[in-house]
Amino acid sequence: MALTTAMYTSLTGLDTSSDLLNVSGNNIANVNTTAFKKSRISFQTAISRNLRNGSAPTQNLGGTNPAQVGLGVQIGAITRNFENGPLQPTGSNTDVAIEGNGFFIVDVNGSQFFTRDGGFTLDQDNNLVMPGTGGLVQGYGVDGEFNIVNGVLGNINIPIGTLSIAEETQNVQFSGNLNAGGEVASQGSIIDFAALYTDAAQTTAATTTTDLTAILDDTGTAVFATGDVITLTGATRGGATIEDKTFEIGSTITDPTDSGTTVQDFMDFLQDVLGLDTANGASVSLAAGVITVTGNTGTANDLVIDDGDLILNEGSNPSVPFDLTKTQDADGESVRTTYVAFDSLGNPVTVDMTVVLETKDSSGTNWRFYNHSDDDTDISTYLGTGTLQFDNNGQFIAGTDAQVTVNRQNVGSINPLQFDINFENDGQTGAVTALTEVNSQISATFQDGSPIGTLEDFSVSADGTITGVFSNGLLRSLGLIPVAMFSNNAGLEEQGNNLFRPTPNSGIPVIVTPTTGGSGRLIGQTVELSNVDLAEEFINLISASTGFSASSRVLSTSDQLIQELLATIR
Repeated sequence: MALTTAMYTSLTGLDTSSDLLNVSGNNIANVNTTAFKKSRISFQTAISRNLRNGSAPTQNLGGTNPAQVGLGVQIGAITRNFENGPLQPTGSNTDVAIEGNGFFIVDVNGSQFFTRDGGFTLDQDNNLVMPGTGGLVQGYGVDGEFNIVNGVLGNINIPIGTLSIAEETQNVQFSGNLNAGGEVASQGSIIDFAALYTDAAQTTAATTTTDLTAILDDTGTAVFATGDVITLTGATRGGATIEDKTFEIGSTITDPTDSGTTVQDFMDFLQDVLGLDTANGASVSLAAGVITVTGNTGTANDLVIDDGDLILNEGSNPSVPFDLTKTQDADGESVRTTYVAFDSLGNPVTVDMTVVLETKDSSGTNWRFYNHSDDDTDISTYLGTGTLQFDNNGQFIAGTDAQVTVNRQNVGSINPLQFDINFENDGQTGAVTALTEVNSQISATFQDGSPIGTLEDFSVSADGTITGVFSNGLLRSLGLIPVAMFSNNAGLEEQGNNLFRPTPNSGIPVIVTPTTGGSGRLIGQTVELSNVDLAEEFINLISASTGFSASSRVLSTSDQLIQELLATIR
């Protein structure tokens, strides 16, 4: 039986109806596929047979149209629709959706692919991956200071539970009030040691250059020997205990914090451990063999060193030279506060600050602050002093020497630790004032350092920045997820597993930061759903079924006509 034109045309109609069925069926099958983009099929006519050509009008006849018989239909194009699908929150930090144009970049076995599927997860190495293929999500990393390094693609790594950081203190803010109606400081504590002599008759007083081993008691017995260790323990400054410190007699240090051979060396030790500000009246002096300690001004700096606070060799407590007499108490309005700073390793450094009323007149008041720290790693606990000036309304005007330096030698952190202390209003935590009140009160209300913390959580912002949240409250950038842009998304070739790769008609990928260059924004804890419209797809199925049925009917009708023709001939 010969294939008629009608039968040929119907056969192509059957074929295209089947193609439409396949496209709609694929769309429906992927209705729940993450970020799936539906396809649309377009048809066009196949060849046509001219039974008669058209003719132009003449003087006596009108023009005629060509007489054509269509010979079927064929697929014109199958176009993928890259419009956004609905966004669904998931609550998972590793899930990311693109709202707008762009594709994630993934590396699968060394080959670069592109996807809209942001349903990522972390593997055992904390790399962000596509769970189905193991494709490694590509992005920008950070340098040692957590700054994004743009332009160099690499694996996105989010080391939850393994990355730890600390932040060195740079600034400390104080607030409170200093009692401008208090007493101006005029003196510090004075503590006298028993006189030191170099003879049994107690007539030849020791000098600063006298060897400690040359000091004798009234029996002619040497008080000290080389290798003896003197420990200062239990002394207080403003009621706060001064950390124990030791001094070894001799030129070689075995374990203690300081050593020396002369009376001056021992006096230097006392000056360091007691934190004396020698530039403003405090001192350790020697006169007629008597060591005199003059402390810093202010009641909050008042020194107390009792008999028994200086111990020789952890047991012996000779009467000479450790019989102590306090002849004067420190005076002056003052207040003491303690605050904590952190070094570059996150180690806490405790600092005591004492603020003392130094002068006052019709223009206002002037105060002096002292900083001490037992966490300073050299022998001296004294960190320095500075001044604060307030006007006659009690408002802060200016300060001097407001940078604190703490020695951190041999602890592994940056040495020294340096930070600024601020007494004026920073816009958030207030300022220090100097108004008349019963008691002075001052405290550290803010410091920007932090102890060591471990990465606990993270989030992805609209521009692709991955921000890590650490247990110490710090936030740091961990990387950035860029997106790839193509001049023709429909030109991409699907590779399965929700992956695409470029073709000559898609254009080359242009890597940009999300929200720039026409790209969309990223939404964390969200995935993009399929953009398949089920109602539309069912309509397409009905259309395909109707077309298939009609084409089949043409085939059977053509067959009947041929059979009728053959019967007529017979």
